[in-house]
Amino acid sequence: MEKIVASSLLHPIRSRRNGGTLHNIESTIEEQIETLRDEIAALTKIAGKQSRKSGDRLRYQAATSYDDLLSRSEDLIHELQEGYLRGAHEVRNTVRRHPVATIGAAAAFGLVLALLARR
Repeated sequence: MEKIVASSLLHPIRSRRNGGTLHNIESTIEEQIETLRDEIAALTKIAGKQSRKSGDRLRYQAATSYDDLLSRSEDLIHELQEGYLRGAHEVRNTVRRHPVATIGAAAAFGLVLALLARR
């Protein structure tokens, strides 16, 4: 397509001139265009490889960060469970050691809630 367009554009000029210099110029331009096409293709290939490498690197970093986050959250859940179990154990021991005080505290708490609910 490009050769047809170039030929049709240069055809009137060729008909006016005698000699082969115009043909030489046309050949040189076509060679330069072909060289540019090859260079663009090579740059496109390099850009594709670079973007693929960047994508792989980002994917690896994301997977590593996800694994770290998952590990930390599992540790945090484990710590929270241990804290809850310790707290529950301490409450049970306190209730066993002081049953009358516990009943009194529960009654006082119930009374406060009842007073707040009336408002």
